[in-house]
Amino acid sequence: MTDAVSAFDCDPMIEPKAFRSCLGQFATGVTVVTTEVDGEKVGLTANSFASVSLSPPLVLWSIGMNATSFKTFERADRFAINVLAEDQILLSKHFGRSGHDKFASVEWTGGKHGLPILVGVAAFFECDVASRHQGGDHLIMVGHVRRAVQFDRKALVFAQGRYRVTGDHPEEGVFRSAS
Repeated sequence: MTDAVSAFDCDPMIEPKAFRSCLGQFATGVTVVTTEVDGEKVGLTANSFASVSLSPPLVLWSIGMNATSFKTFERADRFAINVLAEDQILLSKHFGRSGHDKFASVEWTGGKHGLPILVGVAAFFECDVASRHQGGDHLIMVGHVRRAVQFDRKALVFAQGRYRVTGDHPEEGVFRSAS
C-alpha cells in the first residue's frame, strides 16, 4: 500500500462507476474489430485487445453480449483487429455507435483473408477464431493471427476517460543497461 490518498476504494459490485474509473488508470490502445459473415460487414470500437502468445501467435479481445453486432461476431470464423492511429478519434467514435452501416462512409479495403481493413491505421491483425470463452457479460474471443501489418504511424491511446497520444517518457534512456 502506498502513502497516497486513494480517490476510490470500492467494492466493484456496489460501485461500478468507481470500478470503471479504476480500470481507466490502465492505458489501452484503441482498436476497431471487424468481420464479415454471409456478406454482412460489422465493426465496433474496442479497447479490450491484448496479446496472448507469440508461439503460436494469439491475441484476444472481448465483446459485450448486448452489443448490436454480437450475434455476427459470435458466428464469425475470422476477425480483424485494426489498431487506430492517433488521428483517428472520429473513426473510433464512428464505430463506437450502434446501428447504421458503418462501412458506407469510411475508407476500407479487403484484407488478404477477405476481412474489412480500415485505411490509415497504425497496424492490423487478420485472425482466425481459435476459441471463445464466456467472461461475465462479455464473450472473450481468442484469435490465431494469420497476418500482422504495421505502418509508420503513432497509435491512438485511451486512458483516464480520454483519448491520448503516445510519446517518449523523459526518463526513457536513464534506466537502460550499459550492455
